[in-house]
Amino acid sequence: MVHQQRSQARLSPSSDTKDTEDIVSLLAPRLAHFAGVARTEHVTRAAQEMQVPQSTLSRAMVRLEQDLGVDLFARRGRTVSLTPAGRTFLGSVERALAEIERAAEEVRADADPATGKVAFGFLHTMGAETVPGLIQAFRVDHPRVRFSLVQNYGEAMLEKLRAGELDLCLTSPVPDAPDLVARRLDEQKLRLVVPADHPLASRRRIRLAEAADETFVTLEPGYGMRLITDDLCKEAGFRPRIAFEGEEAETLRGLVAAGLGVALLPPPAFPRPGVVELTVTAPRAARDIGVAWLDGHPDTPPVAAFKKFLLSRRGNLLPT
Repeated sequence: MVHQQRSQARLSPSSDTKDTEDIVSLLAPRLAHFAGVARTEHVTRAAQEMQVPQSTLSRAMVRLEQDLGVDLFARRGRTVSLTPAGRTFLGSVERALAEIERAAEEVRADADPATGKVAFGFLHTMGAETVPGLIQAFRVDHPRVRFSLVQNYGEAMLEKLRAGELDLCLTSPVPDAPDLVARRLDEQKLRLVVPADHPLASRRRIRLAEAADETFVTLEPGYGMRLITDDLCKEAGFRPRIAFEGEEAETLRGLVAAGLGVALLPPPAFPRPGVVELTVTAPRAARDIGVAWLDGHPDTPPVAAFKKFLLSRRGNLLPT
């Protein structure tokens, strides 16, 4: 009883995170041994099955009971049986070990060269045509690799890279950050999109300065295309008068078709009725598309294969 009181004092409940970590570090290495002994109810047999010395296993069980401050086993020689406390503990231990096994199987499966998973992020404007085409081409040689796909704007994807939620992302502008590696892959021309009944709709080309008096619809601040739009208008000598801000390029095209403004946008995957898309001759209106990943982050075989594939598409990333 004195021993139990000492052990309970050492592992008494606490709200302190460090105390919880100490308990876990004490107990975790012994849980599989405990489950093995509980399953066989025989120390010698459990030691043989787990291929550990019997003396090591016996000491581990004694230490486990000491650390918990309760008796988990009733002992009769080398045969043991669970106490009520032991049965309660076993149920939780078995669930914990099953979850660890499930997690181990999952990460091994994700890293499998043939059937593993790639967490891949990309811009909304890449989703209709570019990314499906890339994955289709990649899976010619890697038919069973799985993808977790995330569409978002550039800064949000970079944060997901940093958080370990993405392996790779296609983004624009190409980031320049000390914790990331980025490679430029291609260039995408931008167009001035105007309503079909707009006075400029009869034109094929335009200098952006000619649109200085127009009302613009743009993506929200923080989006790469918004930054590019602001910079190009500034280079053309004006600050755009913005009527609407959105989160998706095709929504902006719909606003343009409704006569609510003009927009600088990349080409659509499919022609949109109600708008005309003009080539911008000055300033040079284009955006760089690149792939980024976290510097120093080890790649699983499927991620390494897809990264190599993307880099091989330099200059030939976008549909023609």
